[in-house]
Amino acid sequence: MNYFTYILYSAKLDRYYIGSTEDISIRLKEHLWEHKGFTSKAKDWELKYFESYTLKTDAAKRERQIKKWKSRKMIEKLINP
Repeated sequence: MNYFTYILYSAKLDRYYIGSTEDISIRLKEHLWEHKGFTSKAKDWELKYFESYTLKTDAAKRERQIKKWKSRKMIEKLINP
């Protein structure tokens, strides 16, 4: 089984969202459904980047690493090398 660290982008908010999941397609649909939370502020989220891992802990660790950057420039460098 694979686990993923992913980056979404909303043009409406001009913001990125970083997460990790077991199934990217289902998780993206969940972000686009009616719910509470950061991603509920927009309905135009699109997948910009993902990395695959065999262990859930590795995907979560990478998610935390990217979030700690707190740098749009570094995220965009990762997405567009």
